[in-house]
Amino acid sequence: MSDTPHLGPAPERIAVDAEQARRLVAGQFPQWTGLPVEPVASGGWDNWTFHLGSQKSVRLPSASEYAEAVDKEHQWLPVLAPQLPLPIPRPLAKGEPDAGYPYSWSIYQWLDGEPASLDRIADPVRFALDLAEFLAALQSVDTADGPRPGLHNWYRGGTLRTYDGLAQRALAALGGHVNVDLAREIWNNALDARWDGVETWLHGDIAQGNLLLNDGELAAVIDFGTCGVGDPSCDLAVAWTLLSADGRQAFRERLSLDDATWARGRGWALWKTLVTCSSTLGDADEPAANALRVLGEIFSEYTAGAVTSPQP
Repeated sequence: MSDTPHLGPAPERIAVDAEQARRLVAGQFPQWTGLPVEPVASGGWDNWTFHLGSQKSVRLPSASEYAEAVDKEHQWLPVLAPQLPLPIPRPLAKGEPDAGYPYSWSIYQWLDGEPASLDRIADPVRFALDLAEFLAALQSVDTADGPRPGLHNWYRGGTLRTYDGLAQRALAALGGHVNVDLAREIWNNALDARWDGVETWLHGDIAQGNLLLNDGELAAVIDFGTCGVGDPSCDLAVAWTLLSADGRQAFRERLSLDDATWARGRGWALWKTLVTCSSTLGDADEPAANALRVLGEIFSEYTAGAVTSPQP
């Protein structure tokens, strides 16, 4: 359910409706022909997602760039799942281009839950610790032959400098609207924070739409389209976008994060937020308000002096 800004022009998406998804299933997986196919509410941007009965989902990439992740997910999710403390999507079948649809696609086991949000989380510190436990387990999985940063995951796990152009354009657009000097200081602090080069597995898009709750508790993590192996600091952006101040501290302590890693994680949160703020400038809707809220979290945490400058 990624809503992450892209490095260049947004991919050219194609539309897919329930009838086309139904034809694809019937043509390639006749054992499931009788199951109803219905659109999933808020099914995301990278993929068109449909319910297939009550226990399965059909996931169809909306552009060729997003289709890059299909083979990766089918190869690696069955490897990752047994080693993680929470359910993740389980691929049941891989479909091929057909019925006017041009990409490979997937059928998954359906995972119940509602997307995480500040008002739905029952215990912010418990939630933060559960998420940290999940990421710690993910980072402990053997990285041998894992996919390195590339187009398949929009270079998640690579250097933050990949996004410097986007960040600088957003800063220029936001002059006079937010504290650009402070934002630039935080961004430069993140760029200067060196990575020790130790690769781990990463999800790549730990965001509220990909964290499912049951009864207010973290119940599953979905959408591994941006997963890969590299610098895991991209998975820390959630500390500013969703966690409370107390939860953020518990999250950092559980993962034993040094100043440089924390600074890079803050940088991941910052560039995405700056781009969202610049693209919603003047809007009065929820995305604009949330982006400004997150920017405030980043500013206040940084200026409070909770961390020191990263060591070279």
